Amino acid sequence: MAKGRSPLVIIFITIFIDLVGFGIVIPVLPLYAEKLGHASEATVGILIASYSAMQFIFAPILGKISDRVGRRPVLLVSLIGTSLGFLLMALAPGLPGGIAVLGLSPVLAWLFVARIVDGISGGNISTAQAYIADVTPPEERSRGMGLIGAAFGLGFIFGPLIGGLMSRVSIGAPFFFASALAAANATALYFLLPESLASEHRTQARGRASLKDVFEEAGGWQVKAVMLTYFFATIAFAMLTATFALFANTRFSFDARQTGALFAYVGVLGAIIQGGLLGRLVKLFGEKPLAVAGTVIFAFSLFVLPLCPTALAFWIVSSGIAIGNSLTTPTLNALASKSVGAALQGRVLGVMASVASLARIIGPILGGLLLQRDAKEALEHYGRTPYWASCFIMLIAAGVAASLHAATRETEAALP
Repeated sequence: MAKGRSPLVIIFITIFIDLVGFGIVIPVLPLYAEKLGHASEATVGILIASYSAMQFIFAPILGKISDRVGRRPVLLVSLIGTSLGFLLMALAPGLPGGIAVLGLSPVLAWLFVARIVDGISGGNISTAQAYIADVTPPEERSRGMGLIGAAFGLGFIFGPLIGGLMSRVSIGAPFFFASALAAANATALYFLLPESLASEHRTQARGRASLKDVFEEAGGWQVKAVMLTYFFATIAFAMLTATFALFANTRFSFDARQTGALFAYVGVLGAIIQGGLLGRLVKLFGEKPLAVAGTVIFAFSLFVLPLCPTALAFWIVSSGIAIGNSLTTPTLNALASKSVGAALQGRVLGVMASVASLARIIGPILGGLLLQRDAKEALEHYGRTPYWASCFIMLIAAGVAASLHAATRETEAALP
């Protein structure tokens, strides 16, 4: 397939629309589960983790399938599953209550079903990363991965704003909108997105089916260190995102609209860095230094976050979170994709997604439990335990990132 600009533009729009739908529910879902499902902080964390638990199991499988049959079919199925998951969330208050289990309210039980459905089919991001790896040379890989980061950032600009505003219409309106958006995205993808993986690479993938092949081709410590860094960084980030809306509501009386506006601001910074500046920064400094710098900035921001005395300080410190994450995530994905050839791109990025999903199982549960512990303390202490714990975890990520070696030009030249 020709490495033209058009496929990158289409995949960018596809991921942007998908992330708008994802961003819509971030400021709404924790409050939705708490209000209608009577969920505690710990239960909200488990609800968010249920999606990641399914991704942990199915992301490598979907990555492997995308190496065998192509990226386009996997992206299409994942978007259909996303649309169905959002629709179930929207309809949860009116669905039959017979599935309530383990003491959960019927609404909360249906929310768990919805997140599980979405998680099973949710291989869109790792498959999109593999798509970009298919159509970009190794030296442009970080810039290409930055497109997904920019789509994340823009999705976080428009998604939370839309979610916050539509929550004023009704509690289910953001989820109906997100479901329709994902369905429209799937339709557009079907007609507009060409396949990126050449048939000969699909043939190679059919003959190399084991996870062992990924590590053997990558060789040495590099890909293991990338995945370990990604794991710890994602735990810390998941602890933050799972508790952010509840923290903002308790400490600063933010509603869904105000939290959505803050996420939009964070998204603007992320889009500027990952969509415009990252390629230049990689040329100047390389991926490893940027990954290390990103983890350190993120760790510092997490430490300061619960100490913020005012809403303005809260906004300022959130800038550090946006900067740190924007430097860390795309550079680590680029380093992982450079470690293997074209036939294993889907697999290695699927494993990266699975590593992240495992972290997103641990992070929300741990964050929710620690935040619930803080609920018994004074108001000014609310958030210290989870955010200082995630700061420590992010520093571990920084230490592992420092052990990475940058991909050499000889290594890049050896990859297909």
